[in-house]
Amino acid sequence: MSVKALASQTVYYGISSIAAKFINYLLTPYLTYNALFSVSDNGKMSAVYSLIPMLNILFTYGMESAYFRFVNKSASPEETTNTTQITLLFTTVVFSVGMWVATPWLATVASLQAVPALISLSIVIIATDTLCAIPFARLRNEGRPLLFAFIRVSSILINIGAVLFFLSLCPPLVTKNPQGWASYFYNPATNPVVYILLANIVQNIVTLLLLQKWFWPTRWQINTSLLKNMLWYALPMLVAGLGGMVNETFDRLMLGWWLPSTVDHDVERGIYGACYKISLFVTLFIQAFRMGAEPFFFKQAKQANAPETYAKVTYYFVLLMALIFIAVVANMPILQYFVAPKYWRGLPIVPILLLANICLGIYYNLSVWYKVTQHVLYGTYITFIGCGITLLVNYIGIPIFGFMACAVATLSCYSIMMFLSYIWGQKKYPIPYATKTLGAYLLASIVLVALLYTVQQRATVWVQLIAGWAVLFAFTGFLLWKERAEMKKLPLIGKFLG
Repeated sequence: MSVKALASQTVYYGISSIAAKFINYLLTPYLTYNALFSVSDNGKMSAVYSLIPMLNILFTYGMESAYFRFVNKSASPEETTNTTQITLLFTTVVFSVGMWVATPWLATVASLQAVPALISLSIVIIATDTLCAIPFARLRNEGRPLLFAFIRVSSILINIGAVLFFLSLCPPLVTKNPQGWASYFYNPATNPVVYILLANIVQNIVTLLLLQKWFWPTRWQINTSLLKNMLWYALPMLVAGLGGMVNETFDRLMLGWWLPSTVDHDVERGIYGACYKISLFVTLFIQAFRMGAEPFFFKQAKQANAPETYAKVTYYFVLLMALIFIAVVANMPILQYFVAPKYWRGLPIVPILLLANICLGIYYNLSVWYKVTQHVLYGTYITFIGCGITLLVNYIGIPIFGFMACAVATLSCYSIMMFLSYIWGQKKYPIPYATKTLGAYLLASIVLVALLYTVQQRATVWVQLIAGWAVLFAFTGFLLWKERAEMKKLPLIGKFLG
């Protein structure tokens, strides 16, 4: 598969992932402006959706990555698929029962003792998410992005419809007629976050139904020797995944642990969680890129020119990230309305989190060296160093600076992980990255964003927008001129440049 093929698949996966996530993120303005959903409720939801990804990693325990690794090496891909899916089916049942028993403890960890039902519903979400993992992986590995896109987007639309049903259609009907049919679906005394989770469960059930053709094993038989090798490969991925989730989502839980008792923890988590989602324009692209890049990297590893290909992919990635970084900050006077004004106290975290997620995206590119070699433990080392930084900066900073410390901790963590992966990777698996050029572009984007942010604190809205668009167009024009030869090699852009 060539770089053009990767770009094509990333577009398909990107359209589905960005569309699905963006549609889902539209719940953020809907909920932040919804009178039924308080800032405190948003904080509870942020806590729940910080715990779910961590438990998702535990439930899948690296088997998705192991599947990609072994399905392309095995003499019988079908046997690999059967072994993986049967194993996950069994462990999902076991883990779900264990988590159900541990519900009170999990509620304490998430600072949700007042609403333990949120934990119970979360377990159902995690279990059904896990059961969808390998069917989705099969679609990606088989190169079926259009079907992947259809299922992803359809399920998200079901989610949105369910949320609107629970929180927009039913409440006025119940108010008008407390004994009517809507009362079976909505109770004003129930915390509204419950309905968000119920909608998620409906979505997952529909997804499983759509994936049923790829869900059931063709033979109920496990290759124990293959499973052993997959588990040995997956174990470091599990450990690294857990550490990664600490870096990515645990800050919402840490706010509940370490904020002073005089501060409303749920309100602070609600503001942080809402403003964090404005950085979705970076995180969505990174997620879409990973979906196309992960199977591509493994397949490309067999080629003699793999290092040069990895370097080229990273080059294009950083250029695009620098543009998106400036574009988002340039349009902050508009994008801030993505959340209700009562959340705007958290807007200063957005540029920091954008840069942090760019560093994470670059790290994903740089981490290819240990994923395609026998050095996967280095990924664990790097992740746990980042985890230590996250915990330390948050522990020291949250009692003093609140959620601003969380943003700084995220940037510190991902930037150090990026540098460590580059340094160690060049020793173990040298890749000819254009380090100086990319570093200069990234530094230039940081300086321009800092200037824009300064203008935005002092100027009127129209001056902010004019300054932002001027900087964005100037930087884009400079890149197109400076990198014209490279840009011509890309689909669409090459045609545009002639």
